Amino acid sequence: MAVDGKVIITCAITGAIHTPTMSPHLPITPDEITREAIAAAEAGAAILHLHARDPETGKPDQTPEAFARFLPRIKQGTNAAINITTGGSPFMKVDERVRPAAQFKPEVASLNMGSMNFGLFHLADRYSEYEFDWEKPQLEATRDLVFRNTFNDIEYILETCYDNGTRFEFECYDISHLYNLNHFVERGLVKPPYFIQSVFGLLGGIGPHPEDVAHMKRTADRLFGDDYQWSVLGAGSSQLRIAAQAAALGGNVRVGLEDSLWAGKGNLATTNAEQVTLARKIIEGLGMQVATPDEARAILSLKGGDKVAF
Repeated sequence: MAVDGKVIITCAITGAIHTPTMSPHLPITPDEITREAIAAAEAGAAILHLHARDPETGKPDQTPEAFARFLPRIKQGTNAAINITTGGSPFMKVDERVRPAAQFKPEVASLNMGSMNFGLFHLADRYSEYEFDWEKPQLEATRDLVFRNTFNDIEYILETCYDNGTRFEFECYDISHLYNLNHFVERGLVKPPYFIQSVFGLLGGIGPHPEDVAHMKRTADRLFGDDYQWSVLGAGSSQLRIAAQAAALGGNVRVGLEDSLWAGKGNLATTNAEQVTLARKIIEGLGMQVATPDEARAILSLKGGDKVAF
């Protein structure tokens, strides 16, 4: 999987799942997102996976205007490839979610490969007080939430972005999502190399057990052979353990405060760069090297940072 022993680290800077109350270190404002992204790249992240938030409330914001406040600054500050989410928030509709990627034409965009229950409600009672009024009701609302990613939705995002030269981080939260991706491969709507991001440990998706990780890889190997690059993200406390397993199996890794707020048991990560550094130590301890942004571009056949629209 890793090309010539080079492992791609993706860093997901802020996401839409965690709320401001959960960590004082979660990047919220454009300045914070910019600073965190550049520092993560300096620590070794070749790809930066980006969401936007309302700087006043921390609520997820999928308007192109929100992304415009930091995209050019991050591009100027680092050579890392920029990945714009089309997942947005599970509460958003697909036409809202795809707008930033459609407008800014990034090298990479995330693409969720199937509908799923998306449970965060079990986190709501961990906090006695919340910084903002929207946080607890949104967490509680996931008791009755289906994160919609129908075949029609997926095809809409593909058709909207592919002519821009954008390639995709195919986010697969379960085995069925690999089969959904294979459906689009068989229809000729996506081209190799497929960048598959396997997601473990979110309530509603596949679990974080080592056998779950191995099963996901076995299935992807059988479906896609040598035509894909495998990467993993472990939610919460499983982040580094799953990163270590995947790296040992020849995969790439994703870390960042979108996926986990922690840097070791009981220790809140103070920066995204801290998690990148921990992942880098795992990779280098296994005798491999962290891919540079240009090496990641070559591995994934990305179009280059000079061909984006920001």
